[in-house]
Amino acid sequence: MTKLPSQAEIVIIGGGIIGCSLAYHLTKMGRKDVLLLERKKLTSGTTWHAAGLVRAMLYTANLTRLAQYSLQLYPALEKETGQATGLRQTGSISIATNAERWEELRRGASMARAFGVPADPISPQQAQDLWPLMQVEDVVGAIWFPQDGQVNPADTTMALAKGARMGGATILEDVKVTDILTRDGRAVGVRTAEGDVQAEIVVNCAGMWANEIGRWAGVEVPLQAAEHFYIVTEPMGDLPKGLPILRNMDAGAYFKEDAGKLLVGGFELNARPWALDGIPEDFCFDEIAGDMDHFLPVIEGAMARVPRLGQVGIRKFFNGPESFTPDQRYLLGPAPDLKGFWVAAGFNSIGIQSGGGVGMALAHWITEGHPPFDLWDVDLRRMQPHQNDKTYLRTRTAEALGLTYAMHWPFRQFTTARGIRKTPLHDQLAAAGAVFGEVAGWERANWFADPGQEREYRYSFGRQNWFANAAAEVRAVREAVGLIDLSTLAKYRVDGPDALACLQYISAAEMDVEPGRSVYTQWLNARGGIEADLTVIREAADRFLILTGAAAARRDWGWLRGNLLPGARVAITDATTETAVLGVMGPKARDLLRTLATDDISHEGFPFATCRPLTIAGIPTRATRISYVGELGWEIHVAWADAPRLFDAIRNAGAPYGLRLVGMHAVDSLRIEKGYRHWGHDLTEEDTPIEAGLAFAVAFDKPGGFLGREALLAQRAQGTPAKRLVQFILQDPSPILYHNEPIYRDGQLLGLTSSAAYGHHLGGAVALGYVRADGGVTAEFVASGKWEIEIGLARYAATASLRCLHDPTGGRMRS
Repeated sequence: MTKLPSQAEIVIIGGGIIGCSLAYHLTKMGRKDVLLLERKKLTSGTTWHAAGLVRAMLYTANLTRLAQYSLQLYPALEKETGQATGLRQTGSISIATNAERWEELRRGASMARAFGVPADPISPQQAQDLWPLMQVEDVVGAIWFPQDGQVNPADTTMALAKGARMGGATILEDVKVTDILTRDGRAVGVRTAEGDVQAEIVVNCAGMWANEIGRWAGVEVPLQAAEHFYIVTEPMGDLPKGLPILRNMDAGAYFKEDAGKLLVGGFELNARPWALDGIPEDFCFDEIAGDMDHFLPVIEGAMARVPRLGQVGIRKFFNGPESFTPDQRYLLGPAPDLKGFWVAAGFNSIGIQSGGGVGMALAHWITEGHPPFDLWDVDLRRMQPHQNDKTYLRTRTAEALGLTYAMHWPFRQFTTARGIRKTPLHDQLAAAGAVFGEVAGWERANWFADPGQEREYRYSFGRQNWFANAAAEVRAVREAVGLIDLSTLAKYRVDGPDALACLQYISAAEMDVEPGRSVYTQWLNARGGIEADLTVIREAADRFLILTGAAAARRDWGWLRGNLLPGARVAITDATTETAVLGVMGPKARDLLRTLATDDISHEGFPFATCRPLTIAGIPTRATRISYVGELGWEIHVAWADAPRLFDAIRNAGAPYGLRLVGMHAVDSLRIEKGYRHWGHDLTEEDTPIEAGLAFAVAFDKPGGFLGREALLAQRAQGTPAKRLVQFILQDPSPILYHNEPIYRDGQLLGLTSSAAYGHHLGGAVALGYVRADGGVTAEFVASGKWEIEIGLARYAATASLRCLHDPTGGRMRS
């Protein structure tokens, strides 16, 4: 056995497919001093019993890119190392037994094609021709993915391990990590039963052990192991060789041919979390006691789809653990509060098909300081501390596993582990008919039910049951006045003599404004990409308040702290729950507030972007004249305890002005009509302000410059960029857009929509999306083309514009 070294540049914990892939790719990027430690044997956690399915398309654009890479890597890996991976690209078939699933599959196929993934609609008969043992009487349609297939998970992992060793990495088995060594807010190594290893970087690839290892380091890694089942039949003489993978998601089942036998697996509802009190110390290539009754509904559905199953015995009933996360997306990237500590875990049964891509992406991220493309979908920093609570994880995991093959509805809400974080207005909003959604653990009013209307979602890909409610809320903001609970905005206070200098460097906009002004700005990386999109209020000469969205709160906090000037004399505090925020928005907002405020709120007395104290109904507040909906309005900050009283005062005074409570679905419609961007969709670390149409917010010539300035200057010098964010509206008012729909100009694919909502005021589905053209995306280029957006393999005519479609001059909100 190779002796445990006392130090290494990078230590990887975990010898499954993810850890071995990372080690392999780090060596490919020139990192040779890589040490991988496995507590038992390679693959002995969950990798060894994975079904080994690989596919070229997953649920989002970026996850698809990683899966595509895996499919390209595995055959090349076999040639490089001489170690077989068992890859067989037999193709796969996903069937639909109802119209809703057929819509979902076709929408997914459109996205797949945009990434060069073959995805062909086929008839039920064609599906049966490819899979003769399947009955198709109830099948509505199917999608054929010819590139998909299967690998042997253990062999693939061993090939990655061999390739890593060939590249210079050291891989040691039977070395258990027992603690993470930290110093001054940084991971500096690991402790093992064989001794300590000093390291510059520690990567937690420990699968279902990753949660425990994260706790040692003080890092939340919210995942929970759960039981996962499949059966393997006795040999079937009539089973065709080389059958494609078959997915019958409506029954929660998948099928694959396995050496003359049929493997049937699935994702049952009400799944069972496992090892709630800790994983057994000796767990290694182990199984969990099976419960056939629990898995029986999946088996019965499989037998209905493939009647031959009822005539053959079961050779193996397998139950093994896999780890699942609270939102069904894996956990990747740097820890938000511990430098030098990275995570790649929680793969929700897609670890084999994602493994190659994840190893590549994380190796790039560690080596280059940034991922190869935007990975906010799976970024560890999206998770919240409460999601690491054991009770929360146990409850949510039982739901999350079962939703893997459930319909991936737009706006689908989790039903478990809810009510964790509430604003002070929650009870009043509920009494007024609010139907809540969850963001970062916060309960937010998404829409308001009418009296007598059911207060729950009825999901579809068309107009859901709240469509008319949101339309009425939008109409109130455009024509009268709306009241919006914005209390979930994260609020960070930056105080100290160097507060201005730090924010000048971090922010692209000019921060040296008069106290009492708000500034819209982006925080950029050295490449000019947008790391954050937010508002900063200068409250005093040396005090600023930062406002950002709840979903990006932890990420933005980390970016702020990580980019302070060396030795800066500043204090940063989280003030999120100090104040609630009420949005009063609409053309009659001023008329309403005049009945309650004792101060001058005229346009001259309270100009746009001003922030100052304002007494409303006798309650002290601090109000900012600003808008995310494109109308006259104020965001009113009030002490958390005073918010209910202020809410009642505004609401009671609002009836004569047509006031209506407004939820976040309506806000999304309003903002996208105005062309306002949303970070994480329209803005990512890959996109620059110039490409996003936000150059107006950049102070290119401010003294001292700012982070990312040189990259932006270089891009500006090149002239019109080849990639720009464009706004679209469908000419047919019937279809609904969500995002990730392909964009065509004159029949040529130029991009995908980044976000979308129905524009109730404009009268059609509205989207934002980046388009690319070698000669530059000019106004003439946009105006002269025939634009179409593809929805479920059908194209719809669209009108495109570089200027926002609603009030392009901004006169309404500045009136």
